[in-house]
Amino acid sequence: MRCGKMAAPPPPAAGAPGAWGGVRRRCQRLLYWVPVLFISSILCWSYYAYVTQLCLLTMTNIGEKVVCLVAYHIFFMLFVWSYWKTIFTLPMNPSKEFHLSYSDKESLEREPRGESQQEVLRRAAKDLPIYTRTMSGAIRYCDRCHLVKPDRCHHCSVCDKCILKMDHHCPWVNNCVGFSNYKFFLLFLAYSLLYCLFIAATDLQYFIKFWTNGLPDTQAKFHIMFLFFAAAMFSVSLSSLFGYHCWLVSKNKSTLEVFRAPIFRHRTDKNGFSLGFSKNLRQVFGDEKKYWLVPVFSSLGDGCSFPTCLVNQDPEQASTPGGLNSTSKSENHLFPAKPLRDSQSHLLTDAPSWPETAAKADKGKVGMSNPALTMENET
Repeated sequence: MRCGKMAAPPPPAAGAPGAWGGVRRRCQRLLYWVPVLFISSILCWSYYAYVTQLCLLTMTNIGEKVVCLVAYHIFFMLFVWSYWKTIFTLPMNPSKEFHLSYSDKESLEREPRGESQQEVLRRAAKDLPIYTRTMSGAIRYCDRCHLVKPDRCHHCSVCDKCILKMDHHCPWVNNCVGFSNYKFFLLFLAYSLLYCLFIAATDLQYFIKFWTNGLPDTQAKFHIMFLFFAAAMFSVSLSSLFGYHCWLVSKNKSTLEVFRAPIFRHRTDKNGFSLGFSKNLRQVFGDEKKYWLVPVFSSLGDGCSFPTCLVNQDPEQASTPGGLNSTSKSENHLFPAKPLRDSQSHLLTDAPSWPETAAKADKGKVGMSNPALTMENET
């Protein structure tokens, strides 16, 4: 028998299940772009209807034309820029520190569920800044990505990846909205709302004139009337959605955390990540106000660790400095131990919000507080 390289397996036949699976996945990826193409086509038509049919062909006052065209193009540019950034900014995934080592993955696959698996996860999570748990009190572990989930990280079934600070998967942008693009998504909502309100406001008088036959019946009539209806309709839906996300930012919550509040080591705390309105706002938009309204990334932190309020401490941990009762409420909240990187975020290092003594007391005990720790796979 001759030794040599093993021949590569032949590609699946046209009718093989693997071939059909690949075709189906490609078709699904194409279908995911349909909502984006729909929004883009509406945007292109609105540009033609407003600039050509309304401003250039219908408006007679030169000053009005200039003001409307300049203001319109500013809103249009900001809308397109923020929409583009929301679509094409790749979601951030957990860093390598959260991935299990090869030996740990082998242990989890080889051992039955039990104390051995619990020990693997305890060992993997003991030095990580993880403070949330599953409903059963287990370390949050993803068996598809083979990693310990950072706080506020969730597995997206559409992207098939774990997304840092995942808010939701949005079909209108064909992307996951999370830590890397949440600011862009908020600006997209804001500028699309302003875009629609501006169109509706400046188009209203011409809509009324065409409706009451005050202007001649031309081709522009259809475009101007439908443009007003579309702008008004989108304004209503966008205002409610934008208002909802403004409320989320003010409370430092994600959409997923509204439906299922984060569970910390002792209890569920729906406001566990809230730092007060000012710091909540800075966590999304950053410290430099000159970047707040521009679609450039300026969010604070690394997406893997977040300052939080630990309402109750573990009995194994040192008591609160100054003799404070460990079960006291919000006025005695503590922030977690230092994250993996000495952080990019001022929110993680402010002295009033993060007592160093408590941070040192917490060090080395993360992930060890629950003696009945069990592995639970979440998607």
